[in-house]
Amino acid sequence: MSDVLQNCEEKMQKSVESLKTDYDGLRTGRASAAVLDKIRVDYYGQPTPINQVATVSVPEARSIVIQPWDKSVLPAIEKAILTSDLGLPPNNDGKLIRLVFPSLTEDRRKQLAKTAKATAETSRIPIRNIRREGMDELKKLSKGGDISEDQQKDMENKLQKMTDTYIAKIGQTADAKEKEIMEI
Repeated sequence: MSDVLQNCEEKMQKSVESLKTDYDGLRTGRASAAVLDKIRVDYYGQPTPINQVATVSVPEARSIVIQPWDKSVLPAIEKAILTSDLGLPPNNDGKLIRLVFPSLTEDRRKQLAKTAKATAETSRIPIRNIRREGMDELKKLSKGGDISEDQQKDMENKLQKMTDTYIAKIGQTADAKEKEIMEI
């Protein structure tokens, strides 16, 4: 019976981690190498993450430098960045690519904050689904005679408290990201 709670908690933790990963890819006014995580480069016919074909560094708060290990992949990296929805023009000097993050306008900040809120709400849905699945599993255990009704109610209360905790963690993560976005 505690396996049900432990399984639910692991799944909820993964949902929170997934939100943090999504937020890492959300472009703010600061440079972050994580914005390149979803971009794939055509490297010898295989879609390959940029960090597997080049060194990605953040030398300044508003720029990223991509230095490929093989200079022949430079045009492919540039093309991948241009075709992505990143919205940053790559500066290619023949040896490396530099991405400069412009300051965000207030409208763009508000738009990014709305996107962050929507992403947080989308992350709450799987947690609620996990709670529902856990409750169903506890009811099955009770009907099967594996646990008593009192134990079922106790476990359901613990599952609800766990759900509330993880929903709050998502809220805290979203608030922190919104604050970061709105920071000038």
